[in-house]
Amino acid sequence: MTATPPSEPGPPPPPAPRPVRELTDRDRAVIALERLSWPGPGAKERAIRERLDLSPTRYYQLLNALLDDPAALAHDPVTVNRLRRLRASRESRR
Repeated sequence: MTATPPSEPGPPPPPAPRPVRELTDRDRAVIALERLSWPGPGAKERAIRERLDLSPTRYYQLLNALLDDPAALAHDPVTVNRLRRLRASRESRR
């Protein structure tokens, strides 16, 4: 009787996909604000302060983080992809 060699372990299973998190109301409001067109920079900054109670600096920090968030892309792919292209073109000019 011959002994069977111990079975070799196969490759490790792939990591489980990370669940897409839910966007907060504030996240959705930031994306919605970006869908709008503005007559000038002052109007947008005023809307950021009035509607979201955020400073424009904090707003753009949140927006930049949202552009890398898969949940934001799933929520509004047209807006997120447009903003990603704008960000990439600005970064390439630096």
